[in-house]
Formats: sequence, structure tokens, C-alpha cells
Amino acid sequence: MALPRPASPRALIADLRAFLAGRQRHQLIFAAISVMIPIIIVAGFYHDAGMDKPPPPPIIYVHDWPATRTDAEIIAQQKIDKAAKDKAAAESRAAYKRLADMIGMDTN
Repeated sequence: MALPRPASPRALIADLRAFLAGRQRHQLIFAAISVMIPIIIVAGFYHDAGMDKPPPPPIIYVHDWPATRTDAEIIAQQKIDKAAKDKAAAESRAAYKRLADMIGMDTN
């Protein structure tokens, strides 16, 4: 079975002109719209596909304690940290209780 010979660009353009000349205006408009929608979607995916640089790694700050710290100093610092944590938790609970009271929830 023989393959058809390739068409020239002139023949392609002539066929395309003949095809488009036989169409009404609204058919051409909807054809253009139906071709543009997938092009826009693919372009959006291409644009969003990681062309931006990745975000930098987060910086985590830690306390620097001296190596000569005694156990008593460690325990005292833990008590200070626990008091601050308990105070923040109490404030958070109070804020949620106020919110529950505002919307009429039973908090018992």
C-alpha cells in the first residue's frame, strides 16, 4: 500500500481558504473560541508549573545557652517558660469562651 505524497503548503492554504469560505460568520467565531479555550488553559498550566523560584527554607531561631548552666538555672527557666505558656493558654481559653458566649454555645 503506497502512502499519499505530502501536500505542499500552498495546497494546504488553498484547502483551508476553501473550507473557511464555505462557513458562516458565527461558525468561525465559535471555532476560534473553541480553539482559544484549550490554548488558554494549557498556557495557564504552563505558567503555573513552577516557573517561580521555590520559597526559601524557614529560619528557626533557638536560644543559645551556656554549657556551664546549672540544674537550678535550668529548672528556674523551665518554670518561667511554663508560666508564660500557661498564661497564653488561659488567654486563649478565655477568648474561646467569650466567642462561645457571643454565639450562644453551651460551654458546660
